[in-house]
Amino acid sequence: MSIDESTAAKVAKLARIKVEEDALPALAQEFNAVLGFIEQLNEVDVEGVEPMVSVTPMRLKRRKDVVTDGDQQDKILSNAPDAREGFFAVPKVVE
Repeated sequence: MSIDESTAAKVAKLARIKVEEDALPALAQEFNAVLGFIEQLNEVDVEGVEPMVSVTPMRLKRRKDVVTDGDQQDKILSNAPDAREGFFAVPKVVE
């Protein structure tokens, strides 16, 4: 798979990154380098390799699965920059 300049421009627009027209060839080349590295990773034989959480052997911490009432709404919402009627208020982001 190869990324051309028009695809690089589209990706930059979707990521809301301003890229000058003369920088698009370099950006496309960087995307292609990343994709090339991913293709190299796909060639690695991982048959029989266990998934890892860390490079050191460890188990994830467990907690008891119990239902609690929480009852911390006021405490949680006190950290919100804008809270209304018991909910987080966020700006509209859908165009």
